[in-house]
Amino acid sequence: MKKKWFKSDKRTGWKKTQCNETRRRKLLDASDRRYKLRKRFVWAGKKALALSNITRDATTRRLAKSDYIYFFAKAKQKKK
Repeated sequence: MKKKWFKSDKRTGWKKTQCNETRRRKLLDASDRRYKLRKRFVWAGKKALALSNITRDATTRRLAKSDYIYFFAKAKQKKK
């Protein structure tokens, strides 16, 4: 069995075949609801960034990148 070096702490239900809104909603829904919305955006962006960094599939990398850019931009808007 191959040893996995990346361990995700939570399943999100993210799939590359889903539309943008569905993928992003699932990432945001997987975050802890006790936190404020800005912190949830950052958490979801970090999960998408981690996925983008570890995958070898170009499509998954491109979609995860678009998701983490979206979430970090939303978090930056909330900061103001």
